[in-house]
Amino acid sequence: MVTSTVEQEMLLVQEMQLLLAEKRTALSVLRTGVGISALPLGIFSVLIATSGNYKTVGVLHLIIPVILVCIALFVFSGYLVVRAMRKITLTEDRIRKIKHRSTAIETLLD
Repeated sequence: MVTSTVEQEMLLVQEMQLLLAEKRTALSVLRTGVGISALPLGIFSVLIATSGNYKTVGVLHLIIPVILVCIALFVFSGYLVVRAMRKITLTEDRIRKIKHRSTAIETLLD
């Protein structure tokens, strides 16, 4: 009986390690999404800062694609952030369930 209890605890520890690795991956996706969202803001800042040097109508054929790419990047970054937040929430719920199953793991993580 003691061996099976030890094996169960080891299995729970391995599950916890897997979930924590998934959480780290989701956090890196979240960081990437936030970083990608900063790129369009920087591009718009440069366009606004240099807008006195050109006439908007004259370079409209260049500005429209840039704006479309910026919008696409911003939408993609929003997708990454939302997806990462959902994954983090799901992983946290699973971690909470495992912590309730084992008092040893609960004392380690709290």
